[in-house]
Amino acid sequence: MLSLLRRITQEVTAAQTLPSALDIIVRRVRRAMRSEVCSIYLVDPNTEEYVLMATRGLNSGGAGKLSLKAHEGLVSLVGRRAEPVNLEDAHAHPSFHYLSGSGEERYKSFLGVPIIHHRQILGVLVVQHEDKRRFDEGEEAFLITLSAQLAGVIAHAEATGAMTTLDNTEKPTSQDFRYKGIAGSQGVAIGKGMVVYPPADLDVIPDRKTQEIESELSSFSDALKAVRKDIRRASSRLSQHLSEDEKALFDVYLKILDDNALAAEVEHRIKEGNWAQGALRQVVQFHVSHFNRMEDPYLRERATDIRDLGRRILSHLQETAPSPTETFKEPVILIGEELTASMLGEVPIDKVIGLVSVMGSSNSHVAILARAMGIPTVMGALDVPYTQLDKVDMIVDGYSGQIFTNPSDHLTENYQQIVDEERQLETEFEALKDLPCETKDGKRLSLFVNTGLSADIARSLDRGAEGIGLYRTEVPFMVRDRFPTEAEQEVIYRQQLEGFAPAPVTVRTLDVGGDKALPYFPIKEENPFLGWRGIRVTLDHLEIFMAQIRAMIKASAGLHNLKIMLPMISNVSEVEEAIVLIQRAYDEVLEEGYDVKMPKVGVMIEVPAAVYQVKELAALVDFMSVGSNDLTQYLLAVDRNNPRVADLYHSFHPAVLRALQSIVTEAKDEHVTLSVCGEMAGDPMGAILFMAMGYDVLSMSSTSLPKVKAVIRHITIEQAENMLSEVLNLSRASAVKKTMEGLMRDANIERFVRPAKSSSMNQ
Repeated sequence: MLSLLRRITQEVTAAQTLPSALDIIVRRVRRAMRSEVCSIYLVDPNTEEYVLMATRGLNSGGAGKLSLKAHEGLVSLVGRRAEPVNLEDAHAHPSFHYLSGSGEERYKSFLGVPIIHHRQILGVLVVQHEDKRRFDEGEEAFLITLSAQLAGVIAHAEATGAMTTLDNTEKPTSQDFRYKGIAGSQGVAIGKGMVVYPPADLDVIPDRKTQEIESELSSFSDALKAVRKDIRRASSRLSQHLSEDEKALFDVYLKILDDNALAAEVEHRIKEGNWAQGALRQVVQFHVSHFNRMEDPYLRERATDIRDLGRRILSHLQETAPSPTETFKEPVILIGEELTASMLGEVPIDKVIGLVSVMGSSNSHVAILARAMGIPTVMGALDVPYTQLDKVDMIVDGYSGQIFTNPSDHLTENYQQIVDEERQLETEFEALKDLPCETKDGKRLSLFVNTGLSADIARSLDRGAEGIGLYRTEVPFMVRDRFPTEAEQEVIYRQQLEGFAPAPVTVRTLDVGGDKALPYFPIKEENPFLGWRGIRVTLDHLEIFMAQIRAMIKASAGLHNLKIMLPMISNVSEVEEAIVLIQRAYDEVLEEGYDVKMPKVGVMIEVPAAVYQVKELAALVDFMSVGSNDLTQYLLAVDRNNPRVADLYHSFHPAVLRALQSIVTEAKDEHVTLSVCGEMAGDPMGAILFMAMGYDVLSMSSTSLPKVKAVIRHITIEQAENMLSEVLNLSRASAVKKTMEGLMRDANIERFVRPAKSSSMNQ
């Protein structure tokens, strides 16, 4: 049964159109269950009716035409209940409704199961028999299992049009087509999309229109020649170690390449206007899906050969492709299946006005970088057909997490007003640059910035930052192909320390593991967020830790503004061990003749264990900084990078707010400075609550700083404390946010959070 489920799912996934995918389902299910009828009804999102989309056994001419109203018939009953309905005699049930023209009058038994994706009813899968009989538990379980597996495939195809026709004909473009994701970085971007992708990954190559037909044909021809040459060279090199039968495997590859069909199909698609890489992807995927559907195991293995050859050809095509600098001639909205920090590092960032990532969440590192650079971003846009959005007109709404493709003039005009309002706010914010961050009644709050790149320094100072609350040292580690030397690190840290001197600069020790990987230091674990990361890694590798600490202390020579912060602390012994090592490194640097002072040492409070050991930790350190991103993740048991559970990740969850308040209460008499360096600090709503709780310093991205300062300067500490008391005992995150939005509106500070036009459009 498991093998059958797998084969059906593979066939459906490989289908090139949604109708063909649905037809595969009803045909295969009817045969597998030996039923006389199998049908699929899908919900029309406009009318909420259940439309008969595919059937085997009923009148096939009714597919796409016949429908049941939202409260009509057994099919809608399955949808309303969101659970199976299994009947021996469907006609006797009070909800039975005969669908005229379907030919179902002679079928008595009925089993319908809902097709559910992310809690949304997409449709109903039905099997029927003429005889009166109840489907047994095994049959019901099979249909439920199959429905659950196929729901995602159907949802993706239905929402995005990802299953396209093979003839590459132009699809009509509907205006104002909207996709929903997760708001990653606030703002609005209006422009054309550009799809980016990792190298040598055939599946992520987008379709891209080209006028340079001859050039693309020539590139493809050159790539074919190069691959043939590679294969002949490999065959020759290994010939003395292989038998004649094994040598024949190389001949198979050459025959596939020389087979006029494969090359001719790619060339045909290029001539139709697709670039060589996109044409290659289309042809390879078609042949792979064809071989995957074959029963014969040997023939199914040919799919692997085709895919391997496709990757080889692609790698040669990409070697001769224009560099990113040549490609980015106009400002674009960057789109990818999973945008990464390294991808951003490979493109001219001044040409990027917006970001869309299919995977990831608002706390992915690329979203954090986007906020630092002020680039409107939507993450976790699972249903976006990203391969089809190259050079397509788009709007990215980083306030609501919405993406519009082929927007109408009216919609574009409305969003342009938001862009204009944002610019007006920026002008207001500039006037605040040199003013202190204090309330109307004189309560002072220090605003620091989070940095990771040298370019952050000038940007942060321009926006009035008073220091660095978090310098992420893993960034310079991530952009190299080896560990940076102690001398290289010293230069990097000196830039940050000099740039802000005499203001304090908090440098966090290497924080890798979890979702932060070094390509040259892979950490493979079943559960990386509960595994080897942060301080656990560096204390296990003293050669890494000591080199980094010495580099930090040397970099502070003559400046004396260094603060060292330890990440992922979960027990007191880690801090004690680290402090001994820092003291040792300080003594070593002092002996070398450097003019240095012992830096202040602090810890990050980002795991629940640390929340409950605040007093013990405070006795050992000079300061504490709450990492609200990870703390929220661990308190709620929600992977912050998983879009499937992104709606469960709430920074304003009551448990999070109470933990944050508890930290202040416990540290009150311990004489340590308390700060917050997570993304929540850069949310004006969060900043108000943190100030009311009693935090001394907030550290955020430089783009968030002006908004936070504007909000704080327009309220009193009494107002902030009243807001906190209003929300601290609420039981739902949604209630916290809604209440805060109302209170901020009453205080006339909501406009600093998002433009008024944006608020009205997203209500």
